[in-house]
Amino acid sequence: MKSIQIMLVEDEPSIAEVVSLYFNRAGFQVQTFGDGALALKQLQQQLPDLVVLDIMVPQINGFEITRWLRDRSDVPIIMLTARRSEADRIAGLEMGADDYVVKPFSPQELVSRVRAVLRRTQSSASAETQQTLTYENLSINPQTRLVRVVGKEISLTAKEYELLWHLARHPRQVFTRDQLLENIWGMAEYIDPGTVTVHIRRLREKIEPDCGKPRYIQTVWGVGYKFEP
Repeated sequence: MKSIQIMLVEDEPSIAEVVSLYFNRAGFQVQTFGDGALALKQLQQQLPDLVVLDIMVPQINGFEITRWLRDRSDVPIIMLTARRSEADRIAGLEMGADDYVVKPFSPQELVSRVRAVLRRTQSSASAETQQTLTYENLSINPQTRLVRVVGKEISLTAKEYELLWHLARHPRQVFTRDQLLENIWGMAEYIDPGTVTVHIRRLREKIEPDCGKPRYIQTVWGVGYKFEP
């Protein structure tokens, strides 16, 4: 069985050493980089299975690396940072990060978060041989993970795709934010519920004809969200 390849981008040697140790114990293979420029150079040659990324690394910061990755792939990204403000968390999520961990953190918790992200990503990628879903001008192909609106291919991050696929597979079923966190992210107790709001907004911007009057992803006030076929 192929080992999971993780890239760790962290400029604090003590943190990088401890996190690498825990990742190795968990059975992951880890490449560690102390600055963003070296990490980006490696990414241009080969993509890992997941990236754990400190925002404030030197040379090229985590936000820029995230933006570069999201323009080219859906590799899962977990951000590490000492920043605690909601604006920073939202900025990372809007750029396409799958999770956000604030320092100081438990290395074992980080391992659990990595496993949860990988589990959800791999589960979605397998697609269980299901057929393409088509609703009016929207189509979702689970085997290729391609989403088209009026025939035009739409670029989605891994979590945006998983969220859309989950909602579309259960038309008219209402999900609370906590249910979506559990189903898509896998560890609702660790993740800011605002993550769902951010991803719903980004999805609407990409697939809805009018974000102000959503056609597909509708809000059920006081409860959550549903997909209207």
